[in-house]
Amino acid sequence: MDARREIWVFGDWRNYFQNRVTLQLLAKARQLAQPSGARVCALVFGQGLDEWVMEYTAHGADRLYVCDHPRLEGYPMQAFTGLLVDLAQKRQPQVILVGATSFGKELAARAAKRLGVGLTADCVELALDDHGRLVQTAPAFGGNLLAEIVSTGEPQMATVRPGAFQELPHDYVRTAEVVRLEPPAKLPDERLRLIESRRLPARQQELENAAVVVVGGRGLGSKKKFKNLHELARLLGGEVGATRPVVHSQWAGHEALVGQAGRQVKPKLLISLGVSGAIQHTAGINADFIVAVNKNPNAVMMQMADVGIVADANQTCLALIRELKDRLRG
Repeated sequence: MDARREIWVFGDWRNYFQNRVTLQLLAKARQLAQPSGARVCALVFGQGLDEWVMEYTAHGADRLYVCDHPRLEGYPMQAFTGLLVDLAQKRQPQVILVGATSFGKELAARAAKRLGVGLTADCVELALDDHGRLVQTAPAFGGNLLAEIVSTGEPQMATVRPGAFQELPHDYVRTAEVVRLEPPAKLPDERLRLIESRRLPARQQELENAAVVVVGGRGLGSKKKFKNLHELARLLGGEVGATRPVVHSQWAGHEALVGQAGRQVKPKLLISLGVSGAIQHTAGINADFIVAVNKNPNAVMMQMADVGIVADANQTCLALIRELKDRLRG
């Protein structure tokens, strides 16, 4: 067996152009691997995989374990779990990272159970300590605390939230080793059979990948006023985020929550309206430029901002909408 340790990243390529979590994990895996010289590996299962092999190579994989077979079309859960577990038992990787997508969460939990190891879910940060143990940072107690978790045994497994890390630029000349895997002679029978799949209309972009994010807090005053943020975001070509009090008040859905217990955003421009800036919220923000509007000049969000405006958040939102519409007409 190759003496070099390996850090594995599961390749979730189903919605590649909107969901970049695999590329983000490859970037983080390279960072983790650097001190020890570990090899970064991508696992790619399915049918017609050459495009994804090239993409994962260009974004940081040193080796790719590829199983290309017609029976693997449609992401069959039982088959993917069996392949992952069998390969892990043979190769004994140090770490397995999986994106915290709906499929990834189920796959990782099934695999961890069969491998007899722990699994930390929804991580927002990862590091290796001096003993090679994976330190996994994840929200705890409803997002009020960040817990650092170390698993015993190997492989050390974690699911990671989309948007937690920044992907590496596409490297057009990078090369990697490709290991072609033969599927087992008999793949497990699936309890569910895919009859048909259709892509449903989705938002223009995922909140984690939006270049512009407009975030509203309780300072806006009401659900009706919060709805104005959607018009402002539309005019700016961005997406709408929310704080925990806004979600709890049902002004916005949980999918809009920005912070430790929600989405990690990294826009070029973040406009914060009526947000005080609790640590649970600001921990999910990594913006190039922040504009904050709040009546309280001492609010944490105002201190974080590149531009702080002491004003009524709702009135400022409406004024921005009017100005943008006037410019579009002109």
